[in-house]
Amino acid sequence: QVQLVESGGGLVQAGGSLRLSCAASARTFSTYSMGWFRQAPGKEREFVAAMYWAVGTTYYADSVKGRFTISRDNAKNTVYLQMNSLKPEDTAVYFCAADYKGYGGRAAAAYDYWGQGTQVTVSS
Repeated sequence: QVQLVESGGGLVQAGGSLRLSCAASARTFSTYSMGWFRQAPGKEREFVAAMYWAVGTTYYADSVKGRFTISRDNAKNTVYLQMNSLKPEDTAVYFCAADYKGYGGRAAAAYDYWGQGTQVTVSS
């Protein structure tokens, strides 16, 4: 069983930045593709960003491309989401997810483990 713990959420003004972290308990963290998803009130959970474990390829939702960056530090068992130029529509609970030796990608169903989420609120 892998535990994922997100941190770094908070309240920020539009145009500001936040960096989310997700610490994983996995012993072989480097073999997990990692993803970030978000869910706003009354909306479906949606894909934000992902990184394929084997070659480090990254994927982004069109809505965040150019503003958000996913990265990882395998030595620290941690994946990050750097969020710049934040907009009020980025307000949501952000979840990290892990897919063991899988592609990961944009589909939530591909991921085996999920964190509890961290709230991000962007004020206008």
